Amino acid sequence: MVFTKLIATTVLGALVLAGCTKNSENSNGGPAKVRVGYVGITCEAPIFTAVEKGFFKEEALEVELVKCDWKNYKDVLALGGYDVTHHLVMYFLKPIEQGLDVKFTGGIHRGCLRVQAGVNSNIRTVKDLRGKRIGVPGMGTPPFIFANRVLGANGIDPSKEITWLVFPAGELGLALDKGEVDAVADSEPIGSMLVAQGKVRNIADQAADKPYADEYCCAVLVNGKFLARNPKASAAATRALLKAAKWVETNPKAAARLSVEKKYLASTTEQNTIAISHLRYVPSVSGARTAVRLAAAEMKTAGMLSPTTDVEGLASRAFVTLDGVSDAWLNSLSVEKVAGGQVTRDWIRDQYAKFDPKDVFCGVCLLPTVQ
Repeated sequence: MVFTKLIATTVLGALVLAGCTKNSENSNGGPAKVRVGYVGITCEAPIFTAVEKGFFKEEALEVELVKCDWKNYKDVLALGGYDVTHHLVMYFLKPIEQGLDVKFTGGIHRGCLRVQAGVNSNIRTVKDLRGKRIGVPGMGTPPFIFANRVLGANGIDPSKEITWLVFPAGELGLALDKGEVDAVADSEPIGSMLVAQGKVRNIADQAADKPYADEYCCAVLVNGKFLARNPKASAAATRALLKAAKWVETNPKAAARLSVEKKYLASTTEQNTIAISHLRYVPSVSGARTAVRLAAAEMKTAGMLSPTTDVEGLASRAFVTLDGVSDAWLNSLSVEKVAGGQVTRDWIRDQYAKFDPKDVFCGVCLLPTVQ
């Protein structure tokens, strides 16, 4: 009887242990499972592309998309509601500083955040924002963090010298029109839409202004526990997303069309194409590592990280290099060029002219060179 109980206890313990260590690395040869989080914004085009073009499948992954809101995006990842995503470096650095177990694994793109002022205002530089009202889609959101970083780098105390007002992202332009704010901080496609409508001028542009223009704003993120249990699946998901980023850079119009037609986001193909073309999807592993360090340093200067935080230590803790994910691999990677999937500067000028015929100075000519 005692022997029987011992066997039963041993078997039960083994089953519990197996359940606790269960992971997505499928040992029977089938596809590993990975859940990818997304919000539904322009810059997530590589996520949608990787699904629709089969890049996850090429990496032997069975993917499930998990739709999230801004307000709970970090919490859902921390609690294991999804495993992988790509998102803004600045958005996750503070939580990582506070102990959130997530890792950056590769840079996706540069340039999706802006601070903008009304075209009829006297605000022309960042320093002109001192004492002003800035509209944001939420406190702690990426646009808010970027604005804080820019202000801090220009000697403005964001907590004392700025009045922050929260509006739904789609109503930031209306807030400017009604005089409720002096400037706004936003992300794509809102930034491009406001420029196209002739409502704003760029005061700080992550795609064009140094030092931000060369910095990766969005990077692949992996839940730390998922990574520990599933290193191969984590590397495979990272490769799928980085390959998709390269595809988007090569085919911005096709990527914009895919995102809209598959209803991943609410926009028109034309507006989404303009917004995507404003970004630079040149994936990089080393670039992401550098971006984490630079963003941490400026966030500390702006008072958004603890004054005692070791920037190098935080950067080292936040970034991990995965097997088979390298700049050398990226440089050797080729993607298809879809017929009619590209844009030209003339096409973008024509689109802006439709929205803003009064733009005689051709503000779009000041945008970064497109593909």
